[in-house]
Amino acid sequence: MGLHSKNWQTLERALNHPLVDVEEPNLMRDVFPYSDIPKTVFDGVTVDAQPAPEIWITDTTFRDGQQARTPYTVEQASRLFDLLHRLSGPQGVIRSSEFFIYSERDREILEEVRHKGYRFPEVTSWIRANPQDFELVKRVGLKETGLLTSISDYHIFLKFKKTRRQVLDSFMQVVRTAAEAGLEAIRCHYEDVTRADFWGCVVPFTEELMNFSARSGLRIKIRLCDTMGYGLPYATAALPRSIPKMVFYLQREFAIPGENLEWHGHNDFHKVHINAVSAWLSGVAAANGTILGFGERTGNSPLEGLAIEYASLTGSANGMDLTAITDIASYLREIGTAIPANFPFVGENFNVTMAGIHADGVIKNEEIYNIFDTAAILNRPLGVHITDRSGIAGVGYWVNQQMQKRNKAPVDKRDPRVAAIFAWIEEQYSAGRVTAISQDEMQQQFERHFSNNA
Repeated sequence: MGLHSKNWQTLERALNHPLVDVEEPNLMRDVFPYSDIPKTVFDGVTVDAQPAPEIWITDTTFRDGQQARTPYTVEQASRLFDLLHRLSGPQGVIRSSEFFIYSERDREILEEVRHKGYRFPEVTSWIRANPQDFELVKRVGLKETGLLTSISDYHIFLKFKKTRRQVLDSFMQVVRTAAEAGLEAIRCHYEDVTRADFWGCVVPFTEELMNFSARSGLRIKIRLCDTMGYGLPYATAALPRSIPKMVFYLQREFAIPGENLEWHGHNDFHKVHINAVSAWLSGVAAANGTILGFGERTGNSPLEGLAIEYASLTGSANGMDLTAITDIASYLREIGTAIPANFPFVGENFNVTMAGIHADGVIKNEEIYNIFDTAAILNRPLGVHITDRSGIAGVGYWVNQQMQKRNKAPVDKRDPRVAAIFAWIEEQYSAGRVTAISQDEMQQQFERHFSNNA
């Protein structure tokens, strides 16, 4: 059928799951009381979800990620996109990256990354669901865009001040416009889906979309957005918070392939990573994240965490250059981005031990206290920070790292030069010092005691 079929409106009303167009918003106060912590409700029903045949990562560093920090310059975005391309690898583990297109700077960044000619990540955009925004998509000539389709009554009634039918009709108008404009795909971002009336609103809207997709030929992807971090990874939890149930029923009702489902989470309740993994294991192909998890409020799924998780789940990095994770962190520090010292994979203390008993174990075999070969996989050798708790074993390990850099033979921790440095450290703390010994100070001590031999 052609894209201008007059039967669209008739088709959209012939539904097995008609919209429940309520007069008052369903705010689910039994689960979301607001005056108390949200309730985790179990309904006694479990579902047997199946992972998608293939999984991948999508990126929103330059969209959601920029809502939580100073916007990147064109040069910075260009450099980070190069690093994302390197991390993604030739198989496109990081399949796509989305961008704002509102300002001149946004569009300059878009053109900068498009002109690189990379296959992965594919460049796409994000817009609000209105005709004016869609004109921007046509202006820049993209073949796919994300479309904000807020789905909970919190947004429909309290923000838009409209009914469900009015809001969903306005969404469908833009979807039809996308089909008429010849887009290859559109992503409907179900904002606040974990607080939405699943059977009364989410399912009916999905049915309208799937019927329209079948009729028009427009590929419609659904991004399930856990906007407030309410999602739960438990198959026995109740809707709308259960991720496995949400995915199970959407696939059962509409046979949506995993490649057309995407998960976008936030970390308000410290569940952003496990929820993304739960979505993968439940049948969603794409998990959406940002570099270092930067995003609104508590942030999104950390892209580097998803990359490591992907390799763990699939048993292969599939061509990803995981050393790019370390280079991304280094570049962000260069441009003034603060990274918590204990942040996994990229923090200063990520694979650094401070306890002397740990350092003593590391000297014998670093596998005892290192999660994997971080030197080979991330280009991050195991390290030791020297404090009053490091002991002579920690000092010996630090010294031997310097010896290795100079292609010199290692020394025993009982070497008198190591003992001399350790004695100096003990004097520092005996005098009341409370801070760690800096790398510069350690280098000075090393040069003083080993310069003639190292």
